[in-house]
Amino acid sequence: MAKPKLRNVPDLSSHATPGTALRVKVTPKAARDSIVSDAGMIRIAVTAPPENGKANDAVRRILAMAMGVAPSELILKQGHSARDKLFVYAP
Repeated sequence: MAKPKLRNVPDLSSHATPGTALRVKVTPKAARDSIVSDAGMIRIAVTAPPENGKANDAVRRILAMAMGVAPSELILKQGHSARDKLFVYAP
């Protein structure tokens, strides 16, 4: 899977502290990849389909890019098959 090419990525590096939980609203099978941080809510749209964890992996990569961390440091705690997800930063 290619790296997502995004423009106007918000700076979420302030969330890169160990143990931080991030609630994310996901839209799979979108026209393009995007991330928006609005009033404490993070919304991510990915082009990947919600099959075999492809959308979850794409969301993890985009969120990690915005936070400035490695994707392997983000753990999906809740919402494996839901649109509302909870990621925890664990370096």
